[in-house]
Amino acid sequence: MNSLLYKGYTARIDFSDEDDCFIGHIIGIKDVIGFHGETVKELKNAYYEAVDDYNEVCEAIGKKPQKPYSGNLMLRIPPEVHAAVATAAQVHGVSINQWASKALLREAVL
Repeated sequence: MNSLLYKGYTARIDFSDEDDCFIGHIIGIKDVIGFHGETVKELKNAYYEAVDDYNEVCEAIGKKPQKPYSGNLMLRIPPEVHAAVATAAQVHGVSINQWASKALLREAVL
């Protein structure tokens, strides 16, 4: 996936053959924020402006801007996987959260 990251927001980038430009949308929030540009530089500038405008509008109307992710993740896993994870965390001398965070980051495609 082609993406951009700015101020904690991630945007997915696609190319529109029909419009002959790059089109981006911020992902991970319910509000709809889109932008576009004919060049990479225009696209990036439009993205930065869209995020800044979103935060400014939210402040002006007294709305708390949505943040993409809270940092809390609930997983349901089989008991034997839970036991293996707990053992691995203990072996490494860290909490399950610390161990899982490192493992997930290793596997994440950014």
